[in-house]
Amino acid sequence: MTHQCGNCGCGGDFGTPAKISDTLVELEIDLVKINVPQGTSLLRAAAMAGIEIPKLCATESLEPFGSCRLCLVQVEGRRGYPASCTTPAEAGMVIKTQTPQLANIRRGVMELYISDHPLDCLMCPANGHCELQTMAGRVGMREVRYGYEGHNHLSLTKDESNPYFSYDPSKCIVCNRCVRACEQIQGTFALTIDGRGFESRVSAGQNQPFLDSECVSCGACVLSCPTATLMEKTLIKHGQTDDHIVTTCAYCGVGCSLVAEVKGDQVVNLFPNKNGHANHGHACVKGRFAWGYANHPDRLTKPMIREKITDPWREASWEQAIQFAADKFKAIQAKYGKNAIGGLVSSRCTNEEDYLVQKLVRAAFGNNNVDTCARVCHSPTGYGLSATFGTSAGTQSFDSVMDADVVMLIGVNPTDGHPVFGSQLKRRLRQGAKLVVVDPREINLVDSAHIKADFHLKLRPGTNVAMANALAHVIVGEGLYDEAFIDQRCDSQEFAKWKDFILDPRHSPEETAAITGVPAEQVRGAARLFAGGGNGAIYYGLGVTEHSQGSTMVIAIANLAMATGNIGRPGVGVNPLRGQNNVQGSCDMGAFPHELPGYRHVSNDAARATFEQAWGVELQNEPGLRIPNMFEAAFDGTFKGLYCQGEDIAQSDPNTQHVEAALRAMECIVVQDLFLNETAKFAHVLLPGASFLEKDGTFTNAERRISRVRKVKAPLGGYGDWEATMMLANAMGYPMHYDHPSQIMDEIAALTPTFNGVSYQKLEQMGSIQWPCNDSAPDGTPTMHIDGFVRGKGRFMTTEYVATDEKVTRRFPLILTTGRILSQYNVGAQTRRTKNTAWHPEDILEIHPHDAEERGIVDGDWVGIQSRAGETVLHAKVSSRVQPGVVYTTFHHPFSGANVITTDNSDWATNCPEFKVTAVQVVKVALPSEWQQRYLQFRTAQENFLKRPKASADG
Repeated sequence: MTHQCGNCGCGGDFGTPAKISDTLVELEIDLVKINVPQGTSLLRAAAMAGIEIPKLCATESLEPFGSCRLCLVQVEGRRGYPASCTTPAEAGMVIKTQTPQLANIRRGVMELYISDHPLDCLMCPANGHCELQTMAGRVGMREVRYGYEGHNHLSLTKDESNPYFSYDPSKCIVCNRCVRACEQIQGTFALTIDGRGFESRVSAGQNQPFLDSECVSCGACVLSCPTATLMEKTLIKHGQTDDHIVTTCAYCGVGCSLVAEVKGDQVVNLFPNKNGHANHGHACVKGRFAWGYANHPDRLTKPMIREKITDPWREASWEQAIQFAADKFKAIQAKYGKNAIGGLVSSRCTNEEDYLVQKLVRAAFGNNNVDTCARVCHSPTGYGLSATFGTSAGTQSFDSVMDADVVMLIGVNPTDGHPVFGSQLKRRLRQGAKLVVVDPREINLVDSAHIKADFHLKLRPGTNVAMANALAHVIVGEGLYDEAFIDQRCDSQEFAKWKDFILDPRHSPEETAAITGVPAEQVRGAARLFAGGGNGAIYYGLGVTEHSQGSTMVIAIANLAMATGNIGRPGVGVNPLRGQNNVQGSCDMGAFPHELPGYRHVSNDAARATFEQAWGVELQNEPGLRIPNMFEAAFDGTFKGLYCQGEDIAQSDPNTQHVEAALRAMECIVVQDLFLNETAKFAHVLLPGASFLEKDGTFTNAERRISRVRKVKAPLGGYGDWEATMMLANAMGYPMHYDHPSQIMDEIAALTPTFNGVSYQKLEQMGSIQWPCNDSAPDGTPTMHIDGFVRGKGRFMTTEYVATDEKVTRRFPLILTTGRILSQYNVGAQTRRTKNTAWHPEDILEIHPHDAEERGIVDGDWVGIQSRAGETVLHAKVSSRVQPGVVYTTFHHPFSGANVITTDNSDWATNCPEFKVTAVQVVKVALPSEWQQRYLQFRTAQENFLKRPKASADG
């Protein structure tokens, strides 16, 4: 059901999309003269003149369709009454929108709609927000001459199969808006009009229930529906809302702007903001619907403390819990030294919260032992792009893809991991852009509705660098590189070295085919297409970074972009698609042990002096411990305390048994989170976290876009995450005081050159800002490196392929690689507590039919997956999406234990784990693994401790 309140981009629908043209045409509409861009529809032109023409099938998010016949107008000098939505404005036109003839036609059309529509307006959940109801009033509908008897659709059965919305075909007016939304906005083509004439009705798939169809539950159809045919179940349950607040989604790195509809202090509905700069009024199943976890009964709402993890929890006040934690940390430092404690910054928290955690560690703890989950996903992006371009972030806006002619996807699955961008990419591909997919697995974009990749380079996991070198070898060897760009923009000496390196015959597609498994002719075809097809854009994800050569591959991607001149303008660039909502922001805020906010090394005396003066403390000039180093130091007995805000390293980091042992070796772990996650089960202090609906702040998405997060309701635990950090700093003896997160952003802006121009006031004015935002770029920077690279000259670097140490053997003959799925998010702590489990209730293992047949495995069998690190058991799915010799799983469910089998291998430069390459054996089994059985026992004990805590810390 469409939401229209006149604010937040949800109202003021002009009927058809805006047209961009330098040519203006003048016309007259109801005696009002107006100039509009050439190609503008009469319906939109009238709306621009302040004249509202009745409509039902038209909305500005969709191309005009012309089926409802309500928007007819009269054009002077022409016969008939054309539909204003499909008629373009022409110079000199004289239009009438209100005449007796038009009024009679519109009332007649409306009579036909109403004669086959339930007359239950007072009981309808769309009452007051129904476009059919509104238009009936606007055209003066007072009677239905045809009566309500005879053949109709009023007895059709509702489809309640989708957990988030209802489909009531009896209220369908066959306007086609939902079908067009599925095609034009989402690009799934899951809906159609079934039947002909009077029997026409919207159908999901082949007359299937919505849940069983190809529908991905993005909600575009629901938002576009003008009646209560498609309706959010929360609105049906709770009724219409009182107010709305614009905020930012807390799932993936697209950073969609959402509107929260509230009733008192209750969130009733979330829908995408039409004016959202990252998403333009679209969302996915997670952002649109999977926000119920914020009210889940599992939420932690009271602080808890205990001496040992084998003890029951004791309820405590915030003051008691904070003091308990501070006393423990101070005692550890007194016994083991200043460097014996550290903290973890969360990519799910706001910039302001992340900034305070790293400030807590550096100023209150007195060391640089701070790290973030970006370590285990995109740290190679920071290293590789900083080394080659001079900045640790992507180069473009998402909208830039609409100017791309060739798109190369490397190790990324946008339709599952970044679905709103995936939909935008699909629109561009349907317009004719070419696609190259470099991935061991057949992702949806290889071959889906109206889209087929021109090349799928189905390489072996772990051979990315060899593939990139082969592509570059073709581009340089066949003279396809952009010599003018390189001469002007890049370091000529570095290019000469790289050119000699890349032309070595060992990098040719023919030679590398034995490594990658990809035929030479496919590699050559893809390279020629990318280099010679116009604007070439590269998008990559964790399939690039989570390798032992993750940093090397990011450098290789930068080399490809520079060699082809695809940097510094719309439609090109190097674009890392960040996995979590604030991965980019957590890195920007100084979450790594070697970098202060703004990517300045801790050994930089000038940078360090800036922070020392502002913070009033002396800072260490040597990098602190990374997460893997913290674990090793815990085993050595030199690292004993950890403050973990919004992270779950016990599930997300590799070699789970190793992580668990390290956590057990620590004396005080403080976890602040929404739920008793896997790490919290090893904690000594639990602090309730705040959901994104309960906090003020900002997120920074994958395109460097800073967007506001606005508090919709009070934190269930009583305090925001930033307030808890501030309380802990004060208890540690370091004074820290802020009244509002806006003051934290002011401090960030004052101390961080790329954020100098950022403020909440400017964000309110502009909606969002892409950094750098400073005196040189007061309105932000959508496209980076336009006239020159941040580092000056672009730096080509040699990228020698080095095979991973993780080798297949007779004992471990298969390669396991991991990824994500649309309905779940990261470690699943949020999405598993929503109805998204209807689509993905457990992680499964995809295995190729050949490998399955060899092992006697069929769909649904329990299979044991054993690696050098451990063993777990999953259900099998036989699938040709993976190639022979490769198996694939996701990591959203803790019982699955996907990281029990991943190893400690990591990127040479950043310690980013090699999640994508693990040698395994797969066999048919009958029982869960030993680890899974121990896990269930431990989980049960810890959950029972939480369910039956002592009444207070004094009890």
